[in-house]
Amino acid sequence: MKLSIIIPVFNEEKTVEKLIEEVCRVELPEVEKEIIVVDDGSTDATPEILKRIKNKYPELKVVFKEKNEGKGSAIRRGLKEVTGDLVVFQDADLEYDPRDYPLLMKPILEGKADVVYGSRFLGPHRVLLFWHLIGNIFLNLVTNFLYNTTLTDMETCYKMFRSEVIKNLPLKAQGFEIEPEITAKILKRRYRVWEVPISYNGRGYEEGKKITWRDGFIALYTLFKYRFKD
Repeated sequence: MKLSIIIPVFNEEKTVEKLIEEVCRVELPEVEKEIIVVDDGSTDATPEILKRIKNKYPELKVVFKEKNEGKGSAIRRGLKEVTGDLVVFQDADLEYDPRDYPLLMKPILEGKADVVYGSRFLGPHRVLLFWHLIGNIFLNLVTNFLYNTTLTDMETCYKMFRSEVIKNLPLKAQGFEIEPEITAKILKRRYRVWEVPISYNGRGYEEGKKITWRDGFIALYTLFKYRFKD
């Protein structure tokens, strides 16, 4: 069994090395790890850090994109490098804890799920920004209404898939709208989706958080668009 971990990175010089160390340190018995870091045209010291450490870990592969195109573009590029049986996305900002990987893997390994979402709202988490929380609640409500489901955290980064599931989705998103696009296309194809609680150490904007209210409107548009077209 091999787990492919895709890490899209843009200007995360303060956290990327520590995050990669944490991912490498996670013990997954009888599971091989493949770590695919995609630098999305970073303009800070992130590329230099990645070049320095890329030979330090045998499971690490680094892809450098010439210009910044967005999280969705980086994830789609990372999927081209995947050779594992399972795929998970990992942000580089230390908000999500790689020690939760076994929780995400369990429903798939038990044959219960094709996709597992790690819900930030079911597990222990740092106190969140109020309007960020309201935005997430609203997007979850719209998702559940449009697709007749009961997700609590559609926008979570922690989504784990059987590799054939995610590699067969016709993904188009460039930016943060990759999350609602994946959710819409998974639900329309009636894959078995589970949610598990994860821990979440959310950042504020002063700490480098990049997603804004504008991305919420784009997510809303994406949910409606893929409800009626594919």
